[in-house]
Amino acid sequence: MRTEVYIGLGSNLASPDRQMRRAITAIARLPATKLTGIAPWYQTRAVGPGRQPNYLNTVVAIATALSPLRLLKALQGIERQQGRRRIVRWGPRTIDLDILIYGTQTMYCKKLTIPHPRLTQRNFVILPLADIAPDLVLPDTTPLRQLLANCSTAGIVRVKAGETSGSTG
Repeated sequence: MRTEVYIGLGSNLASPDRQMRRAITAIARLPATKLTGIAPWYQTRAVGPGRQPNYLNTVVAIATALSPLRLLKALQGIERQQGRRRIVRWGPRTIDLDILIYGTQTMYCKKLTIPHPRLTQRNFVILPLADIAPDLVLPDTTPLRQLLANCSTAGIVRVKAGETSGSTG
């Protein structure tokens, strides 16, 4: 049985547009997994330390038979293949892949928290998630539409893939 999962993607180094495309292709090739949707892309200011290039962000939907921890391991493998180095928390990165929602599951362990602990606070997650799943209800029964109604659009611009402006690495 496959579970509906939403994954957040972000990149601000080494040609973010290319990094995002590579990651989406790799996600689509995961075993026991089918890519079911790709949200529009957004350009955002970096959240984190120091001066960083702008980010590209999106959300993809998949249907997977992988367990949450197996999916996490596979996503971290994609990050490593694309040169992700975990040096500074919230620092610049080639690619960041986060499990946002895994069906109706909640999970709190050292390696993984589902839903993603900052999902409700980040416009670069809420906006593309609403684009791809407008009727989604979070596992705690919060409608995504409610989060969207309170979501700031400051510092975020919807872009077409390959049409970013400003400094994106």
